[in-house]
Amino acid sequence: MTKQVFSKSALFLRIVFLVSVFLILVIGGFTYQHISNLTDSTKQVVSTYKVNVELEKVISYLKDAENGHRNYILTKDTTHLEPYLTAREKVNESFAELKEIASHNEKQKENLNTLSKYIDALFNNFTNTNAFVENKLTLTEEFKSNFFEEKIIMDSIRQKINEMIELENKQLHEHQKQYQNNLQFTPLFLYLLLLFTLLLIIISYNRINNDFKNIKLFNNQLSIFKEATIQLETIGKHGNWVWHVDTDTFSFSDNLYRVLGEKPGAFKPTLEVFMGYVHPDDKEKLASDVDKMMKNKDLPFTYYRIIKKDGTIRHIKGYGKLLIDPDGDKQVIGNITDISDEIENYLELEERNLELEKNNLELSEFNYVASHDLQEPLRKIQTFISRLEDKEAKNFSSSGLQYLDRINVAATRMRLLIDDLLQFSRTNKPDKEFVFTNLNELLENAKQDVGETILEKEAIITSEKLPTLPVIPFQIQQLFLNLLSNSLKYCKKNTPPVIEITYSKEEAKLNKLIKDTYHTITFSDNGIGFEQKYADQIFELFNRLHNKQNYSGTGVGLSICKKIVDNHSGVIIAHGEPEIGATFTIYLPE
Repeated sequence: MTKQVFSKSALFLRIVFLVSVFLILVIGGFTYQHISNLTDSTKQVVSTYKVNVELEKVISYLKDAENGHRNYILTKDTTHLEPYLTAREKVNESFAELKEIASHNEKQKENLNTLSKYIDALFNNFTNTNAFVENKLTLTEEFKSNFFEEKIIMDSIRQKINEMIELENKQLHEHQKQYQNNLQFTPLFLYLLLLFTLLLIIISYNRINNDFKNIKLFNNQLSIFKEATIQLETIGKHGNWVWHVDTDTFSFSDNLYRVLGEKPGAFKPTLEVFMGYVHPDDKEKLASDVDKMMKNKDLPFTYYRIIKKDGTIRHIKGYGKLLIDPDGDKQVIGNITDISDEIENYLELEERNLELEKNNLELSEFNYVASHDLQEPLRKIQTFISRLEDKEAKNFSSSGLQYLDRINVAATRMRLLIDDLLQFSRTNKPDKEFVFTNLNELLENAKQDVGETILEKEAIITSEKLPTLPVIPFQIQQLFLNLLSNSLKYCKKNTPPVIEITYSKEEAKLNKLIKDTYHTITFSDNGIGFEQKYADQIFELFNRLHNKQNYSGTGVGLSICKKIVDNHSGVIIAHGEPEIGATFTIYLPE
């Protein structure tokens, strides 16, 4: 994902452009170097050619001098000395040329010095030989020795010139070989480099072309967004304004004029004109907020009233924030919203809250009456019933005893109903504090509350280890107590109740569950069960599936369970099968 975003960024295009320019410079550098090498090679060839030509001239001049000198010795004719006499000057000219050409080569400079000594020795020998000829001493041993030495010097000169020519040719060959290697590699390298550069340029062009298409698309989307914004302003009763800090000028949106009850562009957008619409009682506060905005380049939420052109008063909420564009220009972008409807709804809600508080107070008074005023006469009724049963039962007829028993049952059910209603009303209070509590302890406390019933019915209760969770402790204990009581109450006759309590933590799988992970606690029994179609009804207040003659109860217990689970943002689900048993699953969010 990061690579795709980078390949589409402006930085990527800049890098591609810089790399392309760099590669073009590299190609230019290689081309220049290649041309320089070609020029150097040409110079080397020319230099070698000149050296060889001059050396050939030198040996030619010396041969001419040698032949003329020998003809002079044989014929004594001085005309044969002309090549000898001009050879020295020509050799010196060639030597000067050779020294200039070979100045870059130390080896050739040494060879030239040696060759110069040989030539000097040759011409000295010529001079000595001429002296023998002039003195007619050509038959002496000294003349013969001198003449033989001339041949040795001439052979040394030829050998040295051949060495120099061979050295020049060898250096030329090596230089040509190196240049040839470079010549073979450079074109291929430059060609590949050029292809790569073209590829980068094509990629850049394609990216720029795509950007151009995207810009057109974005412009279309911006046009749509602008129109949608205008519509949203109209529907939401918004208006936008911009304070151009550098020029200290304002611009208003069309709907800002409408919020003020004016037509778009009805007046010049200035702060002074706008302040004319502000309610007199709010002008001072708003002016103070605007002064702070001028200093801090920021306008926090501010509330004030305006008087529209038709005289109606509207409540306004304003806000502004500083933005700096890429050119460094500062602008405070602001918004005003007509919140008169929200104010009215708030006042209405506040009135309803007062009514709700009044109702809650009445409910609290009812709870007090139920827990004190109603229970007190009920206790007296049960007390007098007990006394009648103890002292006057023998004086009652069988019908009277039956009536007395029914009164006692009704009073007992009345007490249970009052107790359950009180318990249900307590679960409606949302202000209970959540405390990290070990659920195992709450389960044990619930077991102790129904301990006598467990022993009486020989119930078997197994439970897995429960977690420690943030809960309302007394409510969760009441939840466990009601579920245990429900399983013990609706057990099969002559069959010991078996209650299994399991725990797991799992991902949400039901549509009712909105969190990702839940703590799941399940109560399963082997009781009489129920039809699955009643799975939702059993949690309704005062709803009973069985008649009160066979099973006692008020139909409030499971309603309390659902209310407790709701208070913990959880879900409780029931599943039953007649004569098989019932399962209650509690989902508490992690």
